[in-house]
Amino acid sequence: MEQSYPTVLLVSDIQKMLGIGRRQAYELVNSGQFPVIRIGKSIRVAHDVFYKWMNSQR
Repeated sequence: MEQSYPTVLLVSDIQKMLGIGRRQAYELVNSGQFPVIRIGKSIRVAHDVFYKWMNSQR
């Protein structure tokens, strides 16, 4: 996870970071486990929010 990611993540970024499939990534962002930003049909996740959630899962 040493690759640099933008401040606001796309679902595809989360997919790559976790090494999961597209469907699993969408299920995760739609699960309500962390806040997401919806812009039309696009879904974004704040980088710091996602990392806090990810670190709490360990």
